[in-house]
Amino acid sequence: MLSPEMIDLLVLLTGGLAVAALAYTLVYPHVSGEKHAEKRVAGVTENKSRRSSRRTQVDQTNNRKKAVAETLKEIEGRQKSREKVSLRLRLERAGLDVTPNSFWIASAIVGVFTAIAVFIAMPSLPSIALAAAGFIGAFGLPRWIVGFITKRRQKKFMNEFANAIDVIVRGVKSGLPLNECLGIIARESPQPIRGEFQELVEQQRVGVPLAECFDRMMQRMPLAEVKFFAIVIAIQQQAGGNLSEALGNLSQVLRDRKMMAAKVQALSAEAKASAMVLGALPFTVMGMVYMTAPHYISLLWTTKTGQFMMACAAIWMSCGIFVMKKMINFKF
Repeated sequence: MLSPEMIDLLVLLTGGLAVAALAYTLVYPHVSGEKHAEKRVAGVTENKSRRSSRRTQVDQTNNRKKAVAETLKEIEGRQKSREKVSLRLRLERAGLDVTPNSFWIASAIVGVFTAIAVFIAMPSLPSIALAAAGFIGAFGLPRWIVGFITKRRQKKFMNEFANAIDVIVRGVKSGLPLNECLGIIARESPQPIRGEFQELVEQQRVGVPLAECFDRMMQRMPLAEVKFFAIVIAIQQQAGGNLSEALGNLSQVLRDRKMMAAKVQALSAEAKASAMVLGALPFTVMGMVYMTAPHYISLLWTTKTGQFMMACAAIWMSCGIFVMKKMINFKF
C-alpha cells in the first residue's frame, strides 16, 4: 500500500506532466516554425491564385483587343477592295429604281435639250460653246442630280438612325433576338431606314451571313455611323459582350454627332451666306447688264478677246469657289 505522501506526489507529477504536454502542444508550432511555414505556403498559394486570375483577365482583354483589331482590318480591307463605285451602286445609293442603260439614255436626252435651250437663248454662241453645254447637260447635270438625291437620302437616314438603334436596344433588353429587332425596324421605320433594313433582312433570310449583309449596307449607305454600327455588331458576334449597352452608347454618340453637326452648321451659316453672295454676284451682274444693254456685254462671247476673258474669269471663279467651299466645310 502506498502512503498518502506517495499518492500526493504521483498526483502532482501527473498534473505537471499534463501541464507540460499542453504547453508543449501550444508552444511547439511557434517555436518550430510550422506556423510561419503554413503562413508562407498560404501566401504563396494566394499569390499564385491572384496571379493566375490576373493573367486570365489580361488574356481575355488581349483576346478581345485582337478580335477587335482583326474585325477592323477585315472591314477596312473589304472597303478598300470595293472603293470603285459603279453607276449601278450610285443609283442604289440615291434610292432610284433605274438601270444604268436608262440613266445613260436620259442623260443623252438632257444633253440634247440643254444644247437646244442654250442655242435658243443665245444663237450667236459658237458651236464649241453649244457642244460644251451639251456635254455638261449629258454628263454633269444628271450626275449632280443623282448626288443631290443621294445626299438628301443620307440626311433622312441619319435623322432616324439613332431611333432605329434604340429600337434594337429595347428589343434586346426585353429578350428579343437581334434578327427580330432588325425585322421590326424593317417593318415600322420610315424611309429610307425601312428600305435599307428590308434589304438587309431579305439577304439574311436567303442565307447571306450577317457580316456580309452589313458590308452591302455600308456600300449602299457609305456613312461613318453605319460603319460604327456594323463594327459593334461584328465585334459582339466574335468577342461577345453586352449588345444593348454597346448599342446604347453608340446611339448616344450618334446623337452627340448630330448635335455637333447642327452647331457647326449654325456657326458657319454666316460664312456660307457670304460665299453664296460672292459666288452669285458676277452672274447676277452679268444677267442684269445683258437685260439692260445686250449689245454692250455681248462682246464677251462674240469676240475672241471677250471669249478669252470669259475663260480666264471662269477659271478664277472656279478657284475662288473651291477655296471658299474648303473654308466653310468643317470636318468633325
